[in-house]
Amino acid sequence: MKRNVLIIGAGGVAQVVAHKCAQHNDVLGNIAIAARTQAKCDAIAADVAKRGSFKVPASIATYQLDALDIEATKRLITDTSSQIVINVGSAFVNMSVLQACIDTGAAYIDTAIHEQPDKICENPPWYANYEWQRKDACAANGVTAILGAGFDPGVVNAYARAGMDLFDAGSVTDIDIIDINAGSHGRWFATNFDPEINFREFTGVVYSWQNRQWQTNAMFEVKRTDDLPVVGVQDSYLSGHDEIHSLHKNLDVPNIRFWMGFSEHYKNVFTVLNKLGLLSEQPVTTAEGQQVVPLKVVKAVLPDPSELAKDYTGKTCIGDKIRGTRAGQDAEVFIYNVVDHQDAYREVGSQGISYTAGVPPVAAAILVAQGTWDSRTMVNVEELDPKPFINLLNNMGLVTRIQDSDGDRVLAF
Repeated sequence: MKRNVLIIGAGGVAQVVAHKCAQHNDVLGNIAIAARTQAKCDAIAADVAKRGSFKVPASIATYQLDALDIEATKRLITDTSSQIVINVGSAFVNMSVLQACIDTGAAYIDTAIHEQPDKICENPPWYANYEWQRKDACAANGVTAILGAGFDPGVVNAYARAGMDLFDAGSVTDIDIIDINAGSHGRWFATNFDPEINFREFTGVVYSWQNRQWQTNAMFEVKRTDDLPVVGVQDSYLSGHDEIHSLHKNLDVPNIRFWMGFSEHYKNVFTVLNKLGLLSEQPVTTAEGQQVVPLKVVKAVLPDPSELAKDYTGKTCIGDKIRGTRAGQDAEVFIYNVVDHQDAYREVGSQGISYTAGVPPVAAAILVAQGTWDSRTMVNVEELDPKPFINLLNNMGLVTRIQDSDGDRVLAF
């Protein structure tokens, strides 16, 4: 049984993680949060206390940390007696934090794939470029490392695994992951996550898994339209995303695609910024001889995603459409979740996108603490039993539903 959680990061997702850890601190034990700016950690800790989120009376310890400093991270893990680390900092720190966990024996949980600041959309599968290279080290040290345990990647991986069990064995031909944010933040333009990470997802090659091989497309080249529960008719675009880079290996399915919804306004602004070179991760030299990274400049002038929550309205709908045969007949199921932005804000002070990303790693941490998901090696979510995960999420604010020929209902096991 593992106890005591160290949260790394202090953005909107970290705020959700802190609240949810507090709501389950009878299982998770002591909670600490660390980031480059301790004041942000202090603000999250104060908000958790103000909202009375603790199940058992407690407080959150806060620390300043450069998570790229492996030795400093190891010291903090040891000093806080943390046996579980939830990494919701920048994707640039993943490998440093993972190594600190391998060296100290702490369980590691993250929500997104590692990235290098000067590289975008590296050769697939992305996990093989960094994380999977440490899998043997995790196994040798008995260290649990759960990769991509947010919503997408994360919950959608569990939906894919659970959904396949609803079909005839070996019959699933297609998994289409659809992510729709039918909400409005009221700003002229903003991103829901760190702009530097958010834009990087869409400026490179779009990789999808089709006919059991990698296919490449340009962003916004391929569109689909779906009539979805609650949010109605929505357009989405074939996009590159983390989960495909593990699902193609761990599930025997010939076609796995990821689709993201974008408004026409977002597409237009994104296209202009991209064509002007303002989304480049490569430094340029100004007339004054200063080197700047255009993407960092854009990040600096856009709203902080954590400041969007109060005015956010509408709902998200994220899920997996899975096709195959059931009892020998062609069939399709949609396993999904809907979150209301205002409901999320009232509970934890964050918008719905952060909520969907922040609740799942805490559910994963609870399952690690209880031993259910304490794999003692490196795994992606689809390699674990999805049933306790989905059941736990149903009671933590992320209710899973299924839509099929029998209607629309809550999915529980």
